[in-house]
Amino acid sequence: MTTETTQKRRERIDRGIKVRSESLYALNSFEEIAYLLTPRVLLIAAFVLMPLILSPWPYWGRVGLSVCILALLSISFDFLANYVGLVSLGGAFFYGVGGYMAAVLNTELGLPPVLSIPVATLLGAGFCTLALLPCLPLRGIYFAIVTLMYPLLMTRIIEAFDILGGTEGFRGIDGFSGFFTEQYGLILAMFIALFGLRRFVNMDGGLVIRAVKDNDQSVRASGISVTRTKAKAVFLASLTGCFAGAYYIHMYSNVGISSFALDLSIMPIAATIIGGAGTLVGPVLGAAILVPLSEFLRDFGSLRIVVYALVLTGFVVFRSEGLMNYMTRKYQQVERWVKI
Repeated sequence: MTTETTQKRRERIDRGIKVRSESLYALNSFEEIAYLLTPRVLLIAAFVLMPLILSPWPYWGRVGLSVCILALLSISFDFLANYVGLVSLGGAFFYGVGGYMAAVLNTELGLPPVLSIPVATLLGAGFCTLALLPCLPLRGIYFAIVTLMYPLLMTRIIEAFDILGGTEGFRGIDGFSGFFTEQYGLILAMFIALFGLRRFVNMDGGLVIRAVKDNDQSVRASGISVTRTKAKAVFLASLTGCFAGAYYIHMYSNVGISSFALDLSIMPIAATIIGGAGTLVGPVLGAAILVPLSEFLRDFGSLRIVVYALVLTGFVVFRSEGLMNYMTRKYQQVERWVKI
């Protein structure tokens, strides 16, 4: 036993993989394949099995869908803030525009959910991008404050001019044909947004967007329009947020000015902080923690805010990097014995 031990040494599993290839996966063994795929498989399996596990409890099934909705909004925030450098507090603006667009298409034009949701997503993203276009030269706190005003502005316009159903909103919106159709449609969309954006940020277009955050003057000196690049990023982020709003109103068959509530701008930030900023997966993990937590604390009324504040304070002080970054670092420290 002693002789066998002296002929081996410890090696971190991830180092050999990264040396050979970061993206082509030139692997040597099933162990390395399993090492790379396990986190992804666990994430996908958890959400795929969620509707089956929660099917006896429809209420908690809806809570699971709320996790996906918040995850989409959080992915949108994380993408803009940590890959583009635009800290947006207007998540409720994306969400509300998508919801109202889908409501109008369904109730006024008679489009079924299978058409109203994608059309509302595209039209809503275009509207949000045009509305934010004058703000794109702003950065930092200035952009954040301006985007915070948009959902408040939409609420006041709807109330003052009594349009889009006024304070009552739209009722009687068509729902989905079945429980599993409703569940898996949203889960599939969340995976497309998550893995699609993760892939995009490492492609040529994504690298340009990330360069805008790091040094926009160098990008401008290269002959690339910074404003146009930011507009593309805002369009992608608003696609995700508008889809969440459009899908949600078909789940509950109504929409009102509460779709522009400030909570829908703050909760994605909290989920991103808890899950881990700059990862895109971290916000999904944060949403999976925050939404069930809010349900368990529902009986405490306004005291829920105290618990949220304590949770956020704890993460900012003791685990500011977020759960995803922490778990990734620990996972990459897994070692194995290799022959010398």
